[in-house]
Amino acid sequence: MSDRDLQFGVMSGFPDPESARVAVEQAERLGFDSLWVGDHVAFPVPILDSLTQLALAAAFARRLTLGTCVYLLPLRHPTLVAKQTGTLDRMLSGRFVLGVGVGGEFPNEYAACGVPLHQRGARLTEGIDVLKALWSGEPVTRRGRFYPLDDVRMLPPPASPGGPPVWCGGRAPAALERAGRLGDGYVSYAVDPERFSTSLATIRRAADAAGRSLDAFTPAHMLFLRLDERFEDSHRTATEHLSRRYAMDFSKAARRYGALGPAADVAETIHRYHKAGVRHLILDLVGPAADRAEQLHRFSHEVRPLLQG
Repeated sequence: MSDRDLQFGVMSGFPDPESARVAVEQAERLGFDSLWVGDHVAFPVPILDSLTQLALAAAFARRLTLGTCVYLLPLRHPTLVAKQTGTLDRMLSGRFVLGVGVGGEFPNEYAACGVPLHQRGARLTEGIDVLKALWSGEPVTRRGRFYPLDDVRMLPPPASPGGPPVWCGGRAPAALERAGRLGDGYVSYAVDPERFSTSLATIRRAADAAGRSLDAFTPAHMLFLRLDERFEDSHRTATEHLSRRYAMDFSKAARRYGALGPAADVAETIHRYHKAGVRHLILDLVGPAADRAEQLHRFSHEVRPLLQG
């Protein structure tokens, strides 16, 4: 893997055009590289459709890469997703990343979409193959377990040659092997630096077995982050918000997987992830929405100077 400088993205959401404009302009002004949205069909807290939000943000983005972190591809037919994401990639002149995963922590959304939960991994693997085939712009005929195609040609192709990068999420061995065989990147969440490092080793082995080079592969991580003068204050806020978001007690997970507290402590946590192999860090700013602008400003002016070199 190439030893690139660490790039930064931020999770966001855009309920209306004005919020999309503000989020994009602030991220670009503060020097972020990317802007991301999450994805669920049914979730404990309100969440809007991911690709629709990105289409809105695309109208304002001049430099940022936009992406999904992560899109639950098994819930949708990949032919329709290929058309939507290929369109987004053209709208953004190739500055789009499709992060994909299986989810599964909320089985009811699989039932609501008529997709058997036990098929989610196989559907994701086949779905990635379908996307990449259709993004080629060439006629596609394939016999698939879930998504057979007969002489389907999708035009126009995406702006990115071969289609936008696909970053695979997940923590299970099968997910890591999928990333090594098929992915253009890997994006994790709720893993510590040590586990991230071992995950990359699994991905490398799978890529080697498939005869793939990882020279252009992007190792990424979504990091829960909250800046306060005291760790205890950050931990309390992160626990409150993440427990509500995921409908479970997140107090231990927030402590283990978050970058919380003063700027120096947050920078030290980021250094550990970078040493483990992370090259694109996606910040998930936890806390009230009203704090978002201040947290982004503080990260840019208090934490990033500590990361130089």
